[in-house]
Amino acid sequence: MLRMKRAYDPPSKDDGTRVLVERLWPRGLTKERASIDIWCKEISPSPELRKWYAHDASKWDEFRARYLDEIRNEPAVERLRKLSESRTVTLVFAARDAERSSAKVLMDFLLQSADQAVL
Repeated sequence: MLRMKRAYDPPSKDDGTRVLVERLWPRGLTKERASIDIWCKEISPSPELRKWYAHDASKWDEFRARYLDEIRNEPAVERLRKLSESRTVTLVFAARDAERSSAKVLMDFLLQSADQAVL
């Protein structure tokens, strides 16, 4: 099972394995408060893509397409998908807009990959 949760929201037992999917540690958040089990930097958007996007909603569609290109062959994606088959995994992210975040793109991609693996 896959979930998403903002890094600044309190952790809960329902989160299962908490995976930070950001290249940079969330500002002002201590490691204790974040309660992160795995920090998966390599799965986050490249620094160039992250800076270009800058959470500008007008760039969302292009950002999504570019980020999907980056993660299509990233080995960490497959490891994360397999992990989520056997336990609850919560993708932890810092962005304010969950629906226009890299975590949302990643989650949709992981769910789509899992659906295709079943077929």
